[in-house]
Amino acid sequence: MADTTGNITDTGTPDAADAAPRKSSWRYIGPGIVVAATGVGAGDLVATLIAGSNFGYTLLWAAVLGCLVKISLAEAWGRWHLSTGRTLFEGWASLGRWTTWFFAVYVVVWGFVYGAAAMSSSALPLQALFPDVMDLKWWGVACGVVGLVFVWFNKYAVFEKVMTVLVGIMFVVTVYLAIRVTPNLADAFAGLLPVLPDEKDSVLNTLGLIGGVGGTITLAAYGYWVNAKGWTDTGWMKVMRLDNRVAYITTGVFVVAMLFVGAELLHSANIAIAGGDKGLVQLGDILEEEYGTATAKFFLIGFFATSFTSLIGVWHGVSLMFADFVARLRAGTAATGEKVASGERERSWPFRLYLLWLTFPPIVLLFQGQPFRLVIIYGVLGAAFMPFLALTLVWLLNSARTPAEWRNGWLSNGMLGIAGLLFLVLCVKQVWDQPWSEFF
Repeated sequence: MADTTGNITDTGTPDAADAAPRKSSWRYIGPGIVVAATGVGAGDLVATLIAGSNFGYTLLWAAVLGCLVKISLAEAWGRWHLSTGRTLFEGWASLGRWTTWFFAVYVVVWGFVYGAAAMSSSALPLQALFPDVMDLKWWGVACGVVGLVFVWFNKYAVFEKVMTVLVGIMFVVTVYLAIRVTPNLADAFAGLLPVLPDEKDSVLNTLGLIGGVGGTITLAAYGYWVNAKGWTDTGWMKVMRLDNRVAYITTGVFVVAMLFVGAELLHSANIAIAGGDKGLVQLGDILEEEYGTATAKFFLIGFFATSFTSLIGVWHGVSLMFADFVARLRAGTAATGEKVASGERERSWPFRLYLLWLTFPPIVLLFQGQPFRLVIIYGVLGAAFMPFLALTLVWLLNSARTPAEWRNGWLSNGMLGIAGLLFLVLCVKQVWDQPWSEFF
């Protein structure tokens, strides 16, 4: 049972008989594919593409390091869920009430703004593929509603299968593009050496690339998808770790492939593209000029798969987190992985309420634009979430809340420490850069 003073008196660790180790096997892979698909959105691909166009292969090492950092974070949350039998909110609640308040504000504001961004991102490639069908805003509404209906009526097993198919499309498209632009492998290998480009703000650009590879709140959702898969005890630890590595190797392939495209197609020709999702629409136009209509349309299909997996991944994963958050808040009892594994959370009214929150209120933003002050608050909360995630993990996994066998070793502490400092620097930078004079 957890209290809010800092101790969990009963870790809920399964008996040894119930936690017999499962052999690490590829046939179990699933949650890792889901977290990779959800974490790599169109914005991540554009950021990597721009890094390649600006610096060539120089920051390839930073993209790889970003994947290693996220492996550590996701593995740590998976380890917490499996070793304690408790969910993320049980751990956070043991650190004090402040964690509850932070998450409550974050998830409401973040969900409202992210919902509009996800729908718009999914709509862009559809409008490019079918320009005369309907307006971008209505494509966005359609994507949001389709995502809502899909997640509402399907449980984790079906959701995972669909995500796997979409990841397959993403993988084929990005690897095809990387091969099509004929990367300079000698320069690419040289880019694995940790060198900073000789440019203004190169340190912050590099940190931004490391921190931006593959997911924010979706990293916290990974533990829930592990439980939803039916993995609830330490017997699944080896399987989870293999699954997690697959997740970020897959993520690495996506971002490295897009960096290759940026380096070869844009950097060599000195072509600049816009930031944000519209940069990928521009890339589609460039690909059409260079390689023909078929390649451009193939890319747009991959772009849609990238955006829509992020949409339905958040619709499912963050709704699952919110349902667990509300259940623990109402009952005041331990939030366990068994409850998630049973599918009970996916059938609950908080799960569906948050699905509706992600879908319908953000439609207002699609038609009216995002309120200035709300965007600033969203930016600050988003910047603060990753340091919060990394530093609370260090706290939980080095304390008596975690069974001794599964606490952090030196490597995990080192990686989580690096992650915490990295995200703290990026948080301060993002907060500093907000136009506060115009806010008041």
